[in-house]
Amino acid sequence: MTTAALEPRAGRRCHNALNSLHATHYFAPELGAELGALGVTSPRAVNFAVRAAALGPVGPGVVTATFYNYKYELVARHVPAVWETAAPAQVLAARARAVDASLRRLLGEEAVACAEMAEAAGLALRAAEACSRGGRPLYAAHADLPVPEEPHLAYWHATTLLREHRGDGHLAALIAAGLDGLEAVVTHTATGKGMTPKWVFGTRGWSQQDWDAATGRLRERGLLDGRGELTERGVALREEVEHRTDLLDRAPYEHLGAAGVARLTELARVFAGAALAAGAFPADLVGKR
Repeated sequence: MTTAALEPRAGRRCHNALNSLHATHYFAPELGAELGALGVTSPRAVNFAVRAAALGPVGPGVVTATFYNYKYELVARHVPAVWETAAPAQVLAARARAVDASLRRLLGEEAVACAEMAEAAGLALRAAEACSRGGRPLYAAHADLPVPEEPHLAYWHATTLLREHRGDGHLAALIAAGLDGLEAVVTHTATGKGMTPKWVFGTRGWSQQDWDAATGRLRERGLLDGRGELTERGVALREEVEHRTDLLDRAPYEHLGAAGVARLTELARVFAGAALAAGAFPADLVGKR
């Protein structure tokens, strides 16, 4: 009996659906409430704390390096000071409570408890078995955390592992392409699939002046045209970045197999779609303008 080969972009499609559900917690009011109860009230501090907590009480250099597209000065405004307010272990516990509450709100109690959720958790965790720690600090830190017992939390944990595994590899691809953190954001926004400049300025710490300077550098390289659109060369570079990322992130999905990836993608799209329909993300988050 032959096993169907994994289609080249199957892992990317699966990741995109998984990551959509993972990312909902960054916009969930439950997260702000849980961190606020610990004394962390700045939205930027909340963001840095919940994603970096698995690394321990690290400084701004580590957060800037691993997050990649945030301005160092913004990170340093909140890290390591946030750890004086709430220890990483407290932040991780608060995040778990927020994820539990937000998934129940967005998906509904029936979906949280359904057999398909347990199935999705099993598939995603099986894929994560083939993730590698070497050169992947955010993945490795989260891989050291225990797997939650409840299926919806186990599924979210697995989406986090797979998201950070791909993300760490994506940074390697961006560096190989010669794109710094802001240039990576500008070119992604130019594809129409990234965050709008408004959200970049509000969450990443960059200014319009920074954006314009990055745009100028990209024009000099022939990657953007005078209107800020990707040139043919720019489109090709973004495609190469994604292709390299796919190659670096192939192991988990090959381990799961084509049939498993197809089923996980199907389930992940259902859950992500339900969360999107429930208003999990701001309407103006994605776009070129």
